[in-house]
Amino acid sequence: MEYPQVLATVPRSATEEVQISINEYRGKKYLDLRVYYTTDDGLNWSPTKKGVTFSPDRLGELKDAVEKAMAEFGVTEESTEE
Repeated sequence: MEYPQVLATVPRSATEEVQISINEYRGKKYLDLRVYYTTDDGLNWSPTKKGVTFSPDRLGELKDAVEKAMAEFGVTEESTEE
């Protein structure tokens, strides 16, 4: 499989988005949440230094935090499906 493998993009503005992807560095895979920007109306996106990575063994903690946030905001899985 070729990396990065983009799982989702979340628009922040007309010129910024957060890309959620699986990436690999020195033979180890990780989850990367990174802000990308564009200067050509979205034709090309470039990464910024703003982001965070999670090793696979920390994904349970991330999942728990997202589930707590969803409960706090009253978001259900059905309301997030398109």
